[in-house]
Amino acid sequence: MSRRSGGMVGVWAEAQRQQQRRVEAQDRYQREEERRQRAYQRDVARSYREQRAAYREQREADARRRTQELDARVEVLQGLLAAGCRAPAFRAGALTRAEQVEAFAPGQLGVPVPLPDPNQYQAQGGWTAARRVQAQAEARARFEHDWHAAHAVEAQRQQQLASYRAQYEQWAEARLGEIRRHNATIAEMTAGLRDGDPGAAVDYFSAALYASTAWPEDLPRQVSAAYEPGARQLVLNWELPKYGVVPESKSVRYMPSTDQDKETARPVAQRRALYRDMLAQCVLLALHDLFAADEFGALESVVLNGFVDDHEPATGRQAQIFLATVMAPRDTFTALHLGQVSAVDCLVDGLRGQFSPRPDQLTAVRPSRVPEDVGNEVVTHGGDEEPDLYEMDPVAFESLVADLFRAMGMQAVTTQRSNDGGVDVDALDPAPIRGGKIVVQVKRYRNTVPPTAVRDLYGTVQDAGANKGVLVTTSKFGPGSHTFANGKPLELVSGSQLVDLLGRHGLRGRLGSQVGGQAGGRLGGQSVAGSMATDTGTGRDSGPGRRTVPEVRDGADDQNVLGMFWSGTVALDVCALVCRGDQVLDDDHFVFFNNLRTPDGAVRALPPAAPDRAALGVSFDALSERADRLVIVAAVDPVTNPGADLAGFTQAGIRLLDAAGTELDRLDVSDGRPHETALVLGSFRRRVSGDWEFVMGGKGYRGGLEELVQGYGIDVAEG
Repeated sequence: MSRRSGGMVGVWAEAQRQQQRRVEAQDRYQREEERRQRAYQRDVARSYREQRAAYREQREADARRRTQELDARVEVLQGLLAAGCRAPAFRAGALTRAEQVEAFAPGQLGVPVPLPDPNQYQAQGGWTAARRVQAQAEARARFEHDWHAAHAVEAQRQQQLASYRAQYEQWAEARLGEIRRHNATIAEMTAGLRDGDPGAAVDYFSAALYASTAWPEDLPRQVSAAYEPGARQLVLNWELPKYGVVPESKSVRYMPSTDQDKETARPVAQRRALYRDMLAQCVLLALHDLFAADEFGALESVVLNGFVDDHEPATGRQAQIFLATVMAPRDTFTALHLGQVSAVDCLVDGLRGQFSPRPDQLTAVRPSRVPEDVGNEVVTHGGDEEPDLYEMDPVAFESLVADLFRAMGMQAVTTQRSNDGGVDVDALDPAPIRGGKIVVQVKRYRNTVPPTAVRDLYGTVQDAGANKGVLVTTSKFGPGSHTFANGKPLELVSGSQLVDLLGRHGLRGRLGSQVGGQAGGRLGGQSVAGSMATDTGTGRDSGPGRRTVPEVRDGADDQNVLGMFWSGTVALDVCALVCRGDQVLDDDHFVFFNNLRTPDGAVRALPPAAPDRAALGVSFDALSERADRLVIVAAVDPVTNPGADLAGFTQAGIRLLDAAGTELDRLDVSDGRPHETALVLGSFRRRVSGDWEFVMGGKGYRGGLEELVQGYGIDVAEG
């Protein structure tokens, strides 16, 4: 007979089973958590190993790349002569410029204003005949109003288009004239070369060396030369690269144990042999370029002395140390097969030249003949004599600027004379963070560089993907140039700054008769008021934009004209305040409709000439020494346009002109806003250097001119 268990036992057994299940569940959870933790640790370890492997691969790849760059550099040096012989020969035609200018591009001015379509002016509504007649009359009135307004705008457009076309034609004619004068100079040089003129010969063959595509861009180009017409012999000193041109390292290997790159040094004997062979190739390549460029039969022989500009081992003084000298007759040289020769053997045995046995130790040779022995004028780019930057050959000037960048610790090379994209010197600043690629333009001007050149440089910087653009000139820059460059990766180097930089880095240069440079840097006088000189250097010249400004005071050759233009029909009073900081000097230095000039005449109101609607004359050099700011403002004329605001003040700007009416720059200003009746267009501010830069304004006032000038310390009601 069976017996059922009591109730308490069953309860107890169930509780035990529940407890057992909880323990088992906890055990399972603990085991799962431990499994997940082990999996996570494995993932972390794998990720760490993968990151370490990726990092190591990257460092090893960088080391291989650096090794490949070293190998490629050595390969270039070893094949210098062979590659140079394959390059095209220089010809005089490369110096001529095509007689063409940029096509006329009026932009929006060339687009006619669309006339209103009468079909779009249909009568709206009207249940009665009278209402329909009224609606038709209203539609017709709207159409006629819009038609007359469109015709007025179109007439204004055509007038502006005609004015702009006349400006363009004047600019195009001047540009073509400059190109033709340049080409005439080249033709005169080639004619002189045929006639045996020493100056023409030196100019031509110096240009051939500087412009040669066979000569690597990162090697130096410095020459002094003279020509003897009777013997048809060119004698020149040509700079050779220093020992550092041969890489000191042979390879780079990444060491994981120390997390560093280890450079393996190039064997000293190999480096010395490579340097000596490369120097011999340089001498032969220069001779090849000269004879290949002689399309006029002007060279019977060439005496070439190769030197390095370095410190003499015995004295420590900077000097030209001659490492090679050779006299190469044309017949002997042209019979050589340069692509197959041993450069050292060819120079020493084939041409009977003298060559330093240890150029790495600057062991010198004695030249048999130097340019000064010829007796004619010696053209020197560099050397002990301080050159006049105004008179320097354009190519030599570019080379001097490249030398300056190299002296400042950068890598710099001059560009080819064609297809340079507006770049005269390519530079590379190796400094981390702030360094990078730099494009340089050089301009040998005597008067102020136009802002168009600065704008062109900015476009070149963007096209080239460079970190910075530098514009170097023998002149100075006006306020428009500084304003445009402000906040952009642009650096403007004036003539006085250039001379100072040259002196500080062991180079020489002067501006005209003033050794060490000229005083400069202020707007006005001949810096802006004079007409722009022809660009005798490289790069582009200024664009169109010239007009006659009436009623400029007698003797005001140092005066600039500020011409204000805007669209819309609102009538404005344009005024000027001569300030120190944000306070006008006094009431007499507020030029407006009741005070047409300052006491000294430095700022005065002028009648405008199209396309300007208001004009001011400013002599920046004559402004009071107390003044550091010239503020230009505009306000609605309450008599002509009562109740109007500045909502119609759009497409506005300031034209900066010299006293002759030549447009130097266009300065942007802010558009007006509804409910505002006065606006600060901008201010010219005196820089520490003495230049004036333009800073765009934009602050508007609802209380008109009175409220505006009260902020500058003037009570108009008492005026």
